[in-house]
Amino acid sequence: MAFNVLGLTDETERAYAALVGLPRVTARELADACGLSTPAVARLLAALVNNGLATRATGRPPRFTAVAPDVAVTALIRRREEQLGEARLLVHQLMDAHREASRISHPDMPVELLTDRTDVIAAVRRLTAEARREVRVFDRPPYVDRPGSNFEGQIQRQRAGVAHRVVYDRAAVALPGRLSDDILPSVRAGEQARVRAELPLKLVICDSRDAVIHFSLAPGGQSAAYLVHCSPMLVALESLFEAEWERAVPVSVTGRAPHAGTAEEPAADGPDVETRHLLTLLAAGLTDAAIARVQGWSERTTQRRIQRVMAQLGAPTRFQAGLLAARRGWL
Repeated sequence: MAFNVLGLTDETERAYAALVGLPRVTARELADACGLSTPAVARLLAALVNNGLATRATGRPPRFTAVAPDVAVTALIRRREEQLGEARLLVHQLMDAHREASRISHPDMPVELLTDRTDVIAAVRRLTAEARREVRVFDRPPYVDRPGSNFEGQIQRQRAGVAHRVVYDRAAVALPGRLSDDILPSVRAGEQARVRAELPLKLVICDSRDAVIHFSLAPGGQSAAYLVHCSPMLVALESLFEAEWERAVPVSVTGRAPHAGTAEEPAADGPDVETRHLLTLLAAGLTDAAIARVQGWSERTTQRRIQRVMAQLGAPTRFQAGLLAARRGWL
């Protein structure tokens, strides 16, 4: 029967279904309608009242009325969902204890498999919260958590002296609003950000101590990841990050030139904010259509602005525009 999942027996559901059509009925009258004995129906009515499915009116004999199904059954469903949530939380706690026991029993085990979305998010947040020196990230879609959801936590860590270096895949930069609403505010808050046309994987490294590799990269794919502890594998991941970091294009919000008189002195011919955004997107390898979506422009406006920047730099090609922009400190 349908209500078994809510902890109700078949007879209880049968009695409730009959009671819905018979308001202010006695136990004997309901027993006749259900084809059950009066004592059995009395027990069922007591269970319905206890579960909030029926009300009892005082009098001799007492009369019973069904609570509206959309109210009563929904309340039961909500209660069962809360119980399932508590059970799910207990499972996560037991899994943490199991993984910790496994690490103690097998201290040489360098990798753990996380197959639940909640476990992946919790692992990343725990490792970044425990970081004391540096957090390094490869950022690319798809995401198990909303991008920028832990922005305040990152700000607090940076204020405590924890450096954040992030390499963004161009697919991440191409998400509408991602550059202006998330990446650039993070850079202004102290994040060191760079962009690569394509990253090989999603990665978070904390303090050369632990790393998380998301290995389900297809949209809508299973949320799964490896949790890598201090080991030669972690050293290899660090080397991969540093190699990609060196090849990536810096994201700048200041437009300072390397040939300026001091590190704090801006270039006299530095670009405006909009031009820096455009150069960052070009350096990331985004198409005109993708840049138009990110900036909210038409493709014709995008092409016109690219041509204007190229003329300003004196560059006949986009590639040379990127080189000249980097030399001037515009990227």
